[in-house]
Amino acid sequence: MNLYAIRAIYRFEMARAWRTLTQSIISPVISTSLYFVVFGAAIGSRIPEVEGVSYGSFIVPGLMMLSLLTQSLSNASFGIYFPRFTGTIYEVLSAPVSYLEIVVSYVGAAATKSLILGTIILVTAALFVPIRIEHPLWMVTFLVLTAVTFSLLGFIIGIWADGFEKLQLVPLLVVTPLAFLGGTFYSIKMLPPLWQTVTLFNPVVYLVSGFRWSFYGISDVSPLISLAMTLLFLLVCVAIVAWIFRTGYRLKP
Repeated sequence: MNLYAIRAIYRFEMARAWRTLTQSIISPVISTSLYFVVFGAAIGSRIPEVEGVSYGSFIVPGLMMLSLLTQSLSNASFGIYFPRFTGTIYEVLSAPVSYLEIVVSYVGAAATKSLILGTIILVTAALFVPIRIEHPLWMVTFLVLTAVTFSLLGFIIGIWADGFEKLQLVPLLVVTPLAFLGGTFYSIKMLPPLWQTVTLFNPVVYLVSGFRWSFYGISDVSPLISLAMTLLFLLVCVAIVAWIFRTGYRLKP
Protein backbone atom coordinates (compact mmCIF):
# COMPACT_ATOMS: atom_id res chain seq x y z
CA MET A 1 0.00 0.00 0.00
CA ASN A 2 1.30 3.44 -0.97
CA LEU A 3 1.28 5.17 2.41
CA TYR A 4 2.94 8.27 0.98
CA ALA A 5 0.06 8.81 -1.45
CA ILE A 6 -2.53 8.20 1.26
CA ARG A 7 -0.81 10.68 3.55
CA ALA A 8 -0.58 13.31 0.80
CA ILE A 9 -4.29 13.18 -0.11
CA TYR A 10 -5.30 12.91 3.54
CA ARG A 11 -3.26 15.96 4.53
CA PHE A 12 -4.62 17.95 1.59
CA GLU A 13 -8.21 17.20 2.63
CA MET A 14 -7.52 18.02 6.28
CA ALA A 15 -5.86 21.30 5.26
CA ARG A 16 -9.03 22.22 3.37
CA ALA A 17 -11.02 21.72 6.57
CA TRP A 18 -8.78 24.13 8.49
CA ARG A 19 -9.12 26.70 5.71
CA THR A 20 -12.91 26.53 6.07
CA LEU A 21 -12.92 26.29 9.86
CA THR A 22 -16.10 28.33 10.30
CA GLN A 23 -18.12 26.10 8.00
CA SER A 24 -16.51 22.82 9.06
CA ILE A 25 -16.39 23.17 12.85
CA ILE A 26 -17.77 26.40 14.29
CA SER A 27 -21.12 26.42 12.47
CA PRO A 28 -22.13 22.83 13.43
CA VAL A 29 -21.11 23.42 17.05
CA ILE A 30 -23.22 26.60 17.25
CA SER A 31 -26.18 24.82 15.65
CA THR A 32 -25.93 21.95 18.14
CA SER A 33 -25.65 24.39 21.04
CA LEU A 34 -28.86 26.06 19.87
CA TYR A 35 -30.57 22.66 19.91
CA PHE A 36 -29.54 22.25 23.54
CA VAL A 37 -30.84 25.69 24.45
CA VAL A 38 -34.14 25.42 22.56
CA PHE A 39 -35.02 21.79 23.22
CA GLY A 40 -33.54 21.70 26.70
CA ALA A 41 -35.44 24.81 27.80
CA ALA A 42 -38.69 24.45 25.85
CA ILE A 43 -39.22 20.69 25.88
CA GLY A 44 -37.01 19.72 28.80
CA SER A 45 -39.23 21.67 31.19
CA ARG A 46 -42.20 19.55 30.09
CA ILE A 47 -40.32 16.22 29.91
CA PRO A 48 -38.16 16.14 33.04
CA GLU A 49 -36.88 12.57 32.49
CA VAL A 50 -36.82 9.84 29.86
CA GLU A 51 -36.18 6.35 31.28
CA GLY A 52 -34.52 7.82 34.34
CA VAL A 53 -32.29 10.26 32.39
CA SER A 54 -32.89 14.01 32.29
CA TYR A 55 -34.19 15.11 28.91
CA GLY A 56 -31.25 17.42 28.28
CA SER A 57 -28.81 14.56 28.84
CA PHE A 58 -31.01 12.13 26.92
CA ILE A 59 -30.76 14.09 23.64
CA VAL A 60 -26.96 14.43 23.73
CA PRO A 61 -26.22 11.12 21.89
CA GLY A 62 -28.96 11.89 19.35
CA LEU A 63 -27.59 15.37 18.63
CA MET A 64 -24.07 14.02 18.33
CA MET A 65 -25.29 11.37 15.90
CA LEU A 66 -27.26 13.96 13.91
CA SER A 67 -24.16 16.13 13.51
CA LEU A 68 -21.99 13.11 12.75
CA LEU A 69 -24.30 11.88 9.97
CA THR A 70 -24.71 15.23 8.25
CA GLN A 71 -21.08 16.30 8.54
CA SER A 72 -19.69 12.94 7.41
CA LEU A 73 -21.90 13.09 4.33
CA SER A 74 -21.03 16.70 3.61
CA ASN A 75 -17.27 16.36 4.12
CA ALA A 76 -16.93 13.22 2.00
CA SER A 77 -19.28 14.29 -0.81
CA PHE A 78 -17.68 17.71 -1.28
CA GLY A 79 -14.21 16.21 -0.87
CA ILE A 80 -14.58 13.92 -3.91
CA TYR A 81 -16.97 16.12 -5.92
CA PHE A 82 -14.65 19.12 -6.24
CA PRO A 83 -11.82 17.11 -7.86
CA ARG A 84 -14.41 15.81 -10.32
CA PHE A 85 -15.77 19.32 -10.88
CA THR A 86 -12.32 20.81 -11.52
CA GLY A 87 -11.01 17.79 -13.43
CA THR A 88 -8.13 17.11 -11.04
CA ILE A 89 -9.61 13.70 -10.23
CA TYR A 90 -8.09 12.42 -13.47
CA GLU A 91 -4.64 13.32 -12.19
CA VAL A 92 -5.30 11.19 -9.13
CA LEU A 93 -6.70 8.32 -11.20
CA SER A 94 -3.70 8.38 -13.54
CA ALA A 95 -1.20 8.45 -10.68
CA PRO A 96 0.28 5.21 -9.28
CA VAL A 97 -2.39 5.13 -6.58
CA SER A 98 -4.81 2.24 -6.20
CA TYR A 99 -8.55 2.68 -5.80
CA LEU A 100 -8.31 1.41 -2.23
CA GLU A 101 -5.76 4.09 -1.39
CA ILE A 102 -7.97 6.81 -2.90
CA VAL A 103 -10.97 5.69 -0.87
CA VAL A 104 -8.95 5.35 2.35
CA SER A 105 -7.56 8.87 1.88
CA TYR A 106 -10.79 10.72 1.16
CA VAL A 107 -13.01 8.71 3.50
CA GLY A 108 -10.39 8.73 6.25
CA ALA A 109 -10.11 12.53 6.10
CA ALA A 110 -13.90 12.98 6.12
CA ALA A 111 -14.30 10.59 9.04
CA THR A 112 -11.51 12.32 10.97
CA LYS A 113 -13.21 15.71 10.58
CA SER A 114 -16.49 14.24 11.80
CA LEU A 115 -14.84 12.58 14.82
CA ILE A 116 -13.15 15.86 15.77
CA LEU A 117 -16.49 17.61 15.50
CA GLY A 118 -18.22 14.90 17.53
CA THR A 119 -15.62 15.26 20.29
CA ILE A 120 -16.07 19.05 20.37
CA ILE A 121 -19.85 18.66 20.55
CA LEU A 122 -19.50 16.18 23.43
CA VAL A 123 -17.35 18.64 25.36
CA THR A 124 -19.77 21.47 24.53
CA ALA A 125 -22.74 19.37 25.70
CA ALA A 126 -21.02 18.76 29.03
CA LEU A 127 -21.20 22.52 29.63
CA PHE A 128 -25.00 22.41 29.40
CA VAL A 129 -26.04 19.09 30.94
CA PRO A 130 -24.53 16.30 33.08
CA ILE A 131 -23.23 13.43 30.95
CA ARG A 132 -22.05 9.95 31.85
CA ILE A 133 -20.58 7.31 29.55
CA GLU A 134 -21.20 3.81 30.90
CA HIS A 135 -19.59 1.96 27.97
CA PRO A 136 -16.79 4.17 26.59
CA LEU A 137 -15.34 1.46 24.32
CA TRP A 138 -18.73 0.87 22.71
CA MET A 139 -19.23 4.62 22.40
CA VAL A 140 -15.99 4.98 20.46
CA THR A 141 -16.87 1.92 18.34
CA PHE A 142 -20.27 3.30 17.33
CA LEU A 143 -18.76 6.74 16.76
CA VAL A 144 -16.01 5.47 14.44
CA LEU A 145 -18.24 3.00 12.56
CA THR A 146 -20.88 5.66 11.95
CA ALA A 147 -18.33 8.24 10.81
CA VAL A 148 -16.70 5.80 8.38
CA THR A 149 -20.02 4.43 7.09
CA PHE A 150 -21.56 7.81 6.34
CA SER A 151 -18.28 9.11 4.93
CA LEU A 152 -18.44 6.21 2.48
CA LEU A 153 -22.05 7.13 1.70
CA GLY A 154 -20.97 10.73 1.18
CA PHE A 155 -18.19 9.53 -1.12
CA ILE A 156 -20.82 7.66 -3.16
CA ILE A 157 -23.03 10.75 -3.31
CA GLY A 158 -20.06 12.87 -4.42
CA ILE A 159 -19.41 10.44 -7.29
CA TRP A 160 -23.09 10.23 -8.23
CA ALA A 161 -23.84 13.95 -8.14
CA ASP A 162 -23.42 15.90 -11.37
CA GLY A 163 -24.25 19.27 -9.81
CA PHE A 164 -24.14 21.13 -6.51
CA GLU A 165 -27.89 20.68 -6.08
CA LYS A 166 -27.59 16.90 -6.02
CA LEU A 167 -24.91 17.10 -3.34
CA GLN A 168 -27.54 18.48 -0.97
CA LEU A 169 -30.43 16.36 -2.23
CA VAL A 170 -29.83 13.18 -0.22
CA PRO A 171 -28.66 14.87 3.03
CA LEU A 172 -31.57 17.33 3.09
CA LEU A 173 -34.42 15.19 1.79
CA VAL A 174 -33.41 11.75 3.09
CA VAL A 175 -30.80 11.66 5.86
CA THR A 176 -31.91 14.67 7.94
CA PRO A 177 -35.61 13.63 8.05
CA LEU A 178 -34.60 10.06 8.93
CA ALA A 179 -32.39 11.41 11.73
CA PHE A 180 -35.18 13.55 13.17
CA LEU A 181 -37.59 10.60 12.97
CA GLY A 182 -35.03 8.11 14.29
CA GLY A 183 -35.23 8.87 17.99
CA THR A 184 -32.83 11.79 18.10
CA PHE A 185 -35.06 13.81 20.42
CA TYR A 186 -37.26 11.07 21.86
CA SER A 187 -37.50 7.38 22.62
CA ILE A 188 -39.50 5.44 20.07
CA LYS A 189 -41.14 3.72 23.05
CA MET A 190 -43.14 6.94 23.43
CA LEU A 191 -44.85 6.23 20.10
CA PRO A 192 -48.02 4.17 19.56
CA PRO A 193 -47.32 0.47 18.84
CA LEU A 194 -47.99 0.83 15.11
CA TRP A 195 -45.52 3.69 14.70
CA GLN A 196 -42.95 1.88 16.82
CA THR A 197 -43.02 -0.93 14.26
CA VAL A 198 -42.86 1.50 11.33
CA THR A 199 -39.93 3.35 12.90
CA LEU A 200 -37.88 0.15 13.08
CA PHE A 201 -37.53 0.37 9.28
CA ASN A 202 -35.57 3.58 9.77
CA PRO A 203 -31.85 2.65 9.83
CA VAL A 204 -30.95 5.73 11.86
CA VAL A 205 -32.93 4.31 14.80
CA TYR A 206 -30.29 1.60 15.25
CA LEU A 207 -27.42 4.09 15.14
CA VAL A 208 -28.97 6.45 17.69
CA SER A 209 -30.19 3.63 19.94
CA GLY A 210 -26.83 1.88 20.08
CA PHE A 211 -24.99 5.13 20.65
CA ARG A 212 -27.38 6.19 23.43
CA TRP A 213 -26.94 2.78 25.08
CA SER A 214 -23.19 3.36 25.27
CA PHE A 215 -23.91 6.51 27.30
CA TYR A 216 -26.71 5.57 29.67
CA GLY A 217 -27.32 1.85 29.24
CA ILE A 218 -30.79 2.45 27.76
CA SER A 219 -31.83 1.68 24.20
CA ASP A 220 -34.85 1.20 21.98
CA VAL A 221 -33.37 -1.90 20.35
CA SER A 222 -30.69 -4.37 21.38
CA PRO A 223 -27.14 -2.91 21.16
CA LEU A 224 -26.00 -6.03 19.30
CA ILE A 225 -28.72 -5.51 16.70
CA SER A 226 -27.63 -1.86 16.41
CA LEU A 227 -24.03 -2.96 15.86
CA ALA A 228 -25.08 -5.58 13.30
CA MET A 229 -27.17 -3.04 11.34
CA THR A 230 -24.31 -0.54 11.36
CA LEU A 231 -21.88 -3.15 10.04
CA LEU A 232 -24.41 -4.22 7.39
CA PHE A 233 -24.78 -0.63 6.20
CA LEU A 234 -20.99 -0.31 6.14
CA LEU A 235 -20.63 -3.44 4.00
CA VAL A 236 -23.30 -2.19 1.57
CA CYS A 237 -21.44 1.11 1.15
CA VAL A 238 -18.12 -0.72 0.63
CA ALA A 239 -19.73 -2.91 -2.03
CA ILE A 240 -21.13 0.12 -3.88
CA VAL A 241 -17.77 1.92 -3.79
CA ALA A 242 -16.05 -1.22 -5.11
CA TRP A 243 -18.58 -1.39 -7.96
CA ILE A 244 -18.02 2.31 -8.80
CA PHE A 245 -14.28 1.84 -9.23
CA ARG A 246 -14.66 -1.48 -11.02
CA THR A 247 -17.02 0.00 -13.61
CA GLY A 248 -15.62 3.53 -13.67
CA TYR A 249 -19.09 4.95 -13.02
CA ARG A 250 -18.95 8.76 -13.46
CA LEU A 251 -15.16 8.62 -13.14
CA LYS A 252 -14.14 7.69 -16.65
CA PRO A 253 -15.30 9.87 -19.55
